[in-house]
Amino acid sequence: MNFCIAGGRLVDPSIGLDKPGDIYIQDDVIEAIRAEGFSMGEIPNGDTERVEVSGALVVPGLIDLHVHFRDPGFCYKEDMTTGCASAAAGGFTTVCMMPNLKPITDTPQLVAALGARAEGIRALPIGSVTMGQKGAEITDAAGMKAAGACAISEDGRSVMDGAVMLRAMEAAAKADMPVFDHTEDDSLAGTSMGETVIAVRDMLFAKETGCRLHLCHISCKLCLDAIRAAKATGLPVTAETGPHYFMFDKSRATHGHFKMNPPLRNVEDVQAVIEAIKDGTLDAIATDHAPHSAGEKLCEYNKAMNGVIGLETSFPVSYTALVRRGHIDLNRLIELMSTNPARILKDRSRGTLKVGAAADIVVFDIATPYVIDPSTFKSKGRNTPFEGMEVYGKTLLTISGGRIAYRA
Repeated sequence: MNFCIAGGRLVDPSIGLDKPGDIYIQDDVIEAIRAEGFSMGEIPNGDTERVEVSGALVVPGLIDLHVHFRDPGFCYKEDMTTGCASAAAGGFTTVCMMPNLKPITDTPQLVAALGARAEGIRALPIGSVTMGQKGAEITDAAGMKAAGACAISEDGRSVMDGAVMLRAMEAAAKADMPVFDHTEDDSLAGTSMGETVIAVRDMLFAKETGCRLHLCHISCKLCLDAIRAAKATGLPVTAETGPHYFMFDKSRATHGHFKMNPPLRNVEDVQAVIEAIKDGTLDAIATDHAPHSAGEKLCEYNKAMNGVIGLETSFPVSYTALVRRGHIDLNRLIELMSTNPARILKDRSRGTLKVGAAADIVVFDIATPYVIDPSTFKSKGRNTPFEGMEVYGKTLLTISGGRIAYRA
């Protein structure tokens, strides 16, 4: 099907584009752009559906490096259908699914089976670092990559045996596969020091092995200072944070919807996360979308399970908190949520509006405020700390692979 998304503000830092114009899609590929003083590609012949989005924001499809779809094994929390629908409703055309499922995604066969079940968007499996996430026997990184895995991760825990982690990173480097690293020393669980100790250890392993290391859900100043120093030496490391870490400090940690791992930190840490977003120490914003049932979250704080959902709130919260408040510009936000995640995945056909790229495009309304209402979510989860927040950036249209995945 051919589309012309017409009249929107086209923003793509990868090609230096920030102008009103039209973008043409043929089948599953971007064929042409026409904007003020900017022309790329040839307008396709034949019937074209013109979709008017005058005044709206048009950007490359968002990419979330860190989600939990709970399927298989925990489908009462989320399943592939609702997870993919939630992603599309939030403007995400690619997500990376963590392996802590039942069974754990630890073989090429399980990777292939999981990836084949994606609906409407690209939902890429992440394989585990060790078999059964038991921290002892490393998985077949190369085999899982061939089956469709985009990375390996032990998310939810760290590989505490350094020798095992070193072998896993050597295998990942040989397979040219990134390691998405949950950094938490078991003996220092929940602390800034515990987050930092494992991050530093694994950055040293990355230096030794040449492995592409991506540090997940970074939350504290101590760890950010270490990452900044490591990047200054040229280490192959990237890092993400989540919207909750630049929005809330630990004073909010009294309700189950504000309980996650890593936990909310001090006011100083919140400011450090914002500064790291501004100066490039952090490469990506990821949701760590982690649905739970009401009973698992609406209970005593200490008994509540860790995790918050985020796919349908990530862009509006980030745009409202970071761009509208003047911390970063819109181009930087698109880098954090699309361009850089594509680079981390080494996917040259996404995270961009350039001609020949995959037709993964999202349209947002950044002019009209609305209030976050979890009862409207496509996700099964309602465990959001952003309920009732007034934001800008509602998703109007998500196109994934040239097909409409979501339309408001």
